Amino acid sequence: MIRRLTTAALVLALLAGGAQAQAGPDDSPFFDLARKPERAELTGQRVIRFLTDDDYPPFHFQGADGQLSGFNVDLARAICQELRAACTIQARRWDTLLTALEEGRGDAVIASLSSQHSARGRFEFSLPYYRTPARFVVRKETPLRDASRASLGGRKVAVIAGGAHAAFVTAFHPTAVQRAFPDQDEALRALAAGEVDAVFGDGIGLSIWLNGQTGSNCCAFLGGPFYESRFFGEGASIAFRKDGTQLRRAVDYALFRLAEQGVYRDLLLKYFPVAFY
Repeated sequence: MIRRLTTAALVLALLAGGAQAQAGPDDSPFFDLARKPERAELTGQRVIRFLTDDDYPPFHFQGADGQLSGFNVDLARAICQELRAACTIQARRWDTLLTALEEGRGDAVIASLSSQHSARGRFEFSLPYYRTPARFVVRKETPLRDASRASLGGRKVAVIAGGAHAAFVTAFHPTAVQRAFPDQDEALRALAAGEVDAVFGDGIGLSIWLNGQTGSNCCAFLGGPFYESRFFGEGASIAFRKDGTQLRRAVDYALFRLAEQGVYRDLLLKYFPVAFY
């Protein structure tokens, strides 16, 4: 089974005392550049045909000029450039992408896909090329100095009702006072109004909000990023047909090269000026 990566999908990084991992200033919180894959050459393939959809900004969307744009789209082009291959990127309806891949209408799907174990029999997947950390957001004048269990004890933390982030807070911050909201927008309005001490949620959505006028004026990230696949799932991978092993290996190598060169970081900052990790 394949599912689209929601903005709650994270990398496995459970650490003692709170499942917290600090991302450094580099562009590779999940690319272990010390373990770069072996170089894999593309032989006999001059064009890589990527498939995506066009309604998931800022990852992939149709620009005002009618052209495909977004983080996934630019990353696909960068992969092709690194592999010295021509590149085509075609938008298809989301629910037809994997069928089109299976039928040979494309060579790879780059559309924020998350794989589950049962899908491994149908497709091959690249190494994860992004993961969404969970983050705390607080008002800038908060007295909180960190997001530890002790600091958040007795504090009102807004979460989406019944969601993975609420379950995480229950598990790792049991003394925090949870305030449940129907969606993240409602939770952020409560934070901006001073009705809660923090919001805990999807790092990508929170980074976009912090880059907007309301968020940038009032609030900032605190602590983290936090990663726990038991709650939040896996990262986004590029899908290939089962006969696409050579291409998959070449793409894995290209992803690491783009991280080494700083290209990956530049693309993240282009579409996410407030880094989400």
